Amino acid sequence: MEVVMYTKNGCHLCDDAKKLLAEMQSEFPFQLIERDIYKNDEWLEKYHLAIPVVEMDGEEVEYGKITGIPLRKRLLLKIGNT
Repeated sequence: MEVVMYTKNGCHLCDDAKKLLAEMQSEFPFQLIERDIYKNDEWLEKYHLAIPVVEMDGEEVEYGKITGIPLRKRLLLKIGNT
C-alpha cells in the first residue's frame, strides 16, 4: 500500500504530518511517498495553499492540519477488503 504526502521544506504542518504518518506505519503496513510540490508545476498549482495533502489510491484523504483519522479509516477499510 502506498500513501502519498505532498509537502514542501519549511512547512511545520508537513513536519507534524510526517511524524504522525511514521507512527501510523507501525500499525499499518504502507509505504510513505513524499512529493515536494516545488519539484512539479502541476503539484505546486494544485496544492500550494493546501499542504500537507495526504493521498491514498489517487484520492485526497486529508489536507492542512493532518489528524490521521480519515487515513486510519481508509487503511482499515483497505485491510478489511484484502
